[in-house]
Amino acid sequence: MLTVLVTRPLAQAQGWVRQLQAAGIGAQPFPLIDIRPAPDPEPVRQAWALVSASRMVLFVSPNAATHFFALRPESLQDWPSGVQAGSPGPGTTQTLLQLGVPTGLVIEPDPDSPQFDSEALWLQLSRQSWADAQVLLVRGASGRDWLSEKLRSQGAVVHAICAYDRVAPNLDPAQRTLLGRALADPDQYLWHFSSSEAIDHLAALAPDASWGASRALATHPRIAARARGLGMGEVHEARPGLEAVVACIQSLSSLKTR
Repeated sequence: MLTVLVTRPLAQAQGWVRQLQAAGIGAQPFPLIDIRPAPDPEPVRQAWALVSASRMVLFVSPNAATHFFALRPESLQDWPSGVQAGSPGPGTTQTLLQLGVPTGLVIEPDPDSPQFDSEALWLQLSRQSWADAQVLLVRGASGRDWLSEKLRSQGAVVHAICAYDRVAPNLDPAQRTLLGRALADPDQYLWHFSSSEAIDHLAALAPDASWGASRALATHPRIAARARGLGMGEVHEARPGLEAVVACIQSLSSLKTR
């Protein structure tokens, strides 16, 4: 049976593995990005004072939301009325709702968007006027500046805050064994990539590997291009939602058994 290696950070990878297994797909977490709190938590604590005065707080990922809310002051347990929360996709939206942000205040891409990313979110944000609007952007230590630049070009005042860091993983013995199996028998494994950074980390973990026989599923054209750049011989693309990913994997598994 084809085994899908889910390369998201551990918390998200575990959730995806459970959902894939529920769909009858063999899957294992193989996180290629470690998530750590920001080295200095004080700027995050101070940023909470800006929330009530902001038009919107933009969260770039579920990890951004989780680490920002982890430092929420006790005096602000309820999300401020009228402050919107920007989300690039369903995973971040679900996290925000679990953390107490009202559904009506979450702005996210259309569910039928081909991608869940900054560009898709901007299609929703561009319907508003941003002149002189205060926007708090909660992000990691690295990432694209496209959305903040877009908002600033429309007159918004954007305050960016780093709530977490993304670093390369240190593989434990079991993970190294799994990596060795995937390299030795690539036809039995499918790499599931949702980040180009994960591919860069994989390349660094196995610098002498030959990837020509390996297969990957990527959830964005930029990620697919990076996988092909690594040398992976078979790279498939799917929309980032669970249904599309499951359908793609099932199609590949069907082809494999013929």
